[in-house]
Amino acid sequence: MRCVIARFPFELTKDGVLESMKGVKPEPVTGDSVVIGRRHYPAKQVGQVVTRQDRRDFSGGEVLRAMTRLGFTCRTAPEAAEVAEVAEVAEVAEARIADPLQRASLMLGAPMSI
Repeated sequence: MRCVIARFPFELTKDGVLESMKGVKPEPVTGDSVVIGRRHYPAKQVGQVVTRQDRRDFSGGEVLRAMTRLGFTCRTAPEAAEVAEVAEVAEVAEARIADPLQRASLMLGAPMSI
C-alpha cells in the first residue's frame, strides 16, 4: 500500500512492517503507539525503522495513519486535559491519607491496609 510519510512515498505492506520490526526491542511508550504482534512500540520508533528516516522528519500522526491503513492497532497519547484530571484525582485521594505510613505505602505502590 502506498503511504506518504515525511513527504516521501513508501510502498508498505503489513508483512513488510512485521519483518522490519522483528527483533527490534520496544522503547518505553510515552505518547502515540502501535501494537505490532504482542508488543507496543512508540509510533516514532516504528516510523524510524520502517522508513529509515530521522524521527524529526515525520510526525507520529503520519505513522499512525499509515499503520492504521495497514491494519495495525494504534493508540493515541492521552490529551493534556485528561492527564491533568487524573493528577487532580490523585491529589484529592492523597489529601485524604493523613498517616505518613499510608502515604509512603501509596507512593511505593504497595497494597495499603486500613
